[in-house]
Amino acid sequence: MKKKTSFISRFYLILMLVFFYLPIFYVVFFSFNSTKSLSKFTGFSLRWYQAMFNNRSIMEAIATTVIIAVLATIISTFVGTVTAIGLSKSRRIVREIVNQVNNLPMLNPEIVTAIGFMLFFTSLRIKTGFTTMLLAHIAFCIPYVILSVMPRLRRLDPNMAEAAMDLGCTPWQAMFKVIIPQIKDGIIAGALVAFSMSFDDFVISLFTTGPGISNISIYVYSNVKRVNPTINALSAIIVYVITAVLIIVNVVPVIQEKRRMRKDAAITENRMD
Repeated sequence: MKKKTSFISRFYLILMLVFFYLPIFYVVFFSFNSTKSLSKFTGFSLRWYQAMFNNRSIMEAIATTVIIAVLATIISTFVGTVTAIGLSKSRRIVREIVNQVNNLPMLNPEIVTAIGFMLFFTSLRIKTGFTTMLLAHIAFCIPYVILSVMPRLRRLDPNMAEAAMDLGCTPWQAMFKVIIPQIKDGIIAGALVAFSMSFDDFVISLFTTGPGISNISIYVYSNVKRVNPTINALSAIIVYVITAVLIIVNVVPVIQEKRRMRKDAAITENRMD
């Protein structure tokens, strides 16, 4: 009975992996096709990658996406981290109210948030474009940063900051030299989530952008109904970059941990000698 259950579990796992990753492999595979066909592979070629880099609209969309994602990540990470630290020192009722308000953007459907931003900018007669898209991305990224940082702060000794200030640190020095190093894992996680949310966003970007300003998601949506193999090349490059980032994020800490263990072992041996 256990063997049968184990076989069914493995089969289900394999089926789910195929379901999730087969479309990605399909896109990457046909990005090297020598013709426009998306169903028949006729030969290996890099012509669509070359066409992508020569396409000004695609390069502008990539530049807009990366710039907005980086700026939104930096600003939202700073604001979200400072807000989370401030909430950890606030009264419980204030903290609970702010946490409930913070959860609203994450629980709301994106279309509702997008329409809200559009009406807000329109009512203030703000011309939509790069700035409005950036402001919208910062706004919906901040809650994710706060949500990532708060659990780390709950496990932090609340007396550490006070002890640092008793020893002569200013509040800002205590925050940057004592608190932030202790919660850096939560900050990094929040920054990664913010970057991925901003980089991948479509609905909110569509409602807050203006003429001539589009990110990758909007560009792909506008060209998805016609055969355009350069989209495969663009999607494949995004897959390459994400894979490389995941490898770096997972491998670098392991290498650092091994170096630290070797260093500790060397120090221990020297002490024993």
